[in-house]
Amino acid sequence: MRLRSWLVVGVSVALLLGIGGAGIFMNRSALEAVERVHRDDSLALATNNAGLAGQLLRVSAKELADFTGSHPLSLTAGDPGDTAALAEYSQKSSYFTYGLVLTDLVGNPLNATRTANMFPDPQSVGYKPLISSIALGGPGFSSIMTVKDTLVQAVAVPIVVGSRPAALLYGFIPVAKSQLQAYLMKLRDASHVSMLVDSAGTVGASSSPDRLGSLADSAVIARLGAQEAVFVTYTENGRSMIATVHGGLPGGWAYVRAQSTATFDGPMRNRSLTTSLALFTMLLVGIAGLAVLGYRSQLVRRRAEERFSALVEHAPDVVTVLDGDGQVVYASPSGERILGFIAVGTSVFDIIHPEERGPVHERFAALLQERGGLERMQVRVRQADGNYRWFDFTASNQLHNAALGGVVINARDITDSREMQDRLAHDAHHDPLTGLPNRRRLHQRLADSLRAEPVAVLFVDLDGFKPVNDELGHEAGDDLLRRVGARLAACLRPCDVLARVGGDEFVVLLPGIGPADDTSALFERLRAVVAEPFEIHGHEVRIGASIGVHLAAPGEQPDAVLRTADEAMYAVKNAAGPDRPGRHRA
Repeated sequence: MRLRSWLVVGVSVALLLGIGGAGIFMNRSALEAVERVHRDDSLALATNNAGLAGQLLRVSAKELADFTGSHPLSLTAGDPGDTAALAEYSQKSSYFTYGLVLTDLVGNPLNATRTANMFPDPQSVGYKPLISSIALGGPGFSSIMTVKDTLVQAVAVPIVVGSRPAALLYGFIPVAKSQLQAYLMKLRDASHVSMLVDSAGTVGASSSPDRLGSLADSAVIARLGAQEAVFVTYTENGRSMIATVHGGLPGGWAYVRAQSTATFDGPMRNRSLTTSLALFTMLLVGIAGLAVLGYRSQLVRRRAEERFSALVEHAPDVVTVLDGDGQVVYASPSGERILGFIAVGTSVFDIIHPEERGPVHERFAALLQERGGLERMQVRVRQADGNYRWFDFTASNQLHNAALGGVVINARDITDSREMQDRLAHDAHHDPLTGLPNRRRLHQRLADSLRAEPVAVLFVDLDGFKPVNDELGHEAGDDLLRRVGARLAACLRPCDVLARVGGDEFVVLLPGIGPADDTSALFERLRAVVAEPFEIHGHEVRIGASIGVHLAAPGEQPDAVLRTADEAMYAVKNAAGPDRPGRHRA
């Protein structure tokens, strides 16, 4: 009995330890998952806040541009009407309460709401990002500048007269009273500091006002150019800090959210430790902990599903949903990145290349008749600039699916692979040295022509080519072959074919010319152009050509035709005698 009791105790202890160990292991896994989710949420929050801050900057520039559009200015230096208009606008504006300056295109002041010494030095480096943006045709946003202990930021827009910029209007925002500062004060929290930092690293807005005008940490400054939210770790006054940084705002500004590592990670880890201790003390707490972990697992799973959905949204492949008429009702963001426009509301048939439109119509109609059917096709799709890119379409009929209610197309950009296939196909049928068709392509063209019409075949062998290779080198020989090919091609009709079939051998196909036609004129012209001197690597080179002619009738075999022309060429070469220079064939 005692043994049985100890056995029960031992099993219970083992079970408790097993449950506790399993609980600790699961709690640790859940902690890591929650930390990942927490980091993803932090990055998403930084992206959202950066987007709102960027929108505030753009709204300030729009307000300035709206003023120039609704208040015609004379653009004359010292004009009292311009001065009065600027002063009135500065008083009413919620942004440019510090003042405005109207300048010509090179920065010379024309009118202002304050005296010149009350504005930043025109040579201040803070104007650099503003000038760069103005040069690109958009509004400009400066870095933080100081005027008599006052921190200001400048926003500038061009004033267009006719269709050309004629002047610039600068609006100056007092940093301490800016809309950005007011926005960050709304985000104020004791656990973190939210900041907007200019391209030089100077804090231009902060939920902690005493940081205005100070420099951000060097580690943060190094990542201000990040176009997506990133984490940056650094040390501040002996404390380990972590910041989310999102750059890419107008004027090179960036959103920064900084807090200590302890406040960022501490609560989750403390909760995990508490759960682990509870699992060791009593089974009931362990069960409760398992329930909490189950809830957390469900939360993690839901987050994972959300991340999966986001992954689909941002995948490089384009996911599109069409209605029964082919109208685009949904397109993933990657479609806009690749095509350059938002396709929603457009008929898919309007952006497909005209040559593929008919077949796609037919296959789309057939797909609609098959519930859950699949179609695979490769088509060209028009971009915003008018160019076309190749896509591999996989279309699935999901009109019956209540969650989708359309034809789902997964489109993969295969432009690069198609171009590679085209290059390989071209290389397989063309001579790499001269770019002329090779023997394989020649044979295909000859066979096609002989099915319906006579063909004159001229077999051209260069005389005197070998000495050029021996004396001037192979590079000179290659150059000579390219020039011979160019001269021969210039003598032919568009429908004729010139191919290089050997080292110094060329073949000319003249479709439509049969035994009843006279080829002597072309024959002599080809010999004459080859006999003209060539300038090769600083040397005058003269060669000749032995040309064999065979007038093939329709239905002859291509191999026999080429062999007959080759024999005719050698008959010409042998008739010229042994003193005639040329390449000897064994």
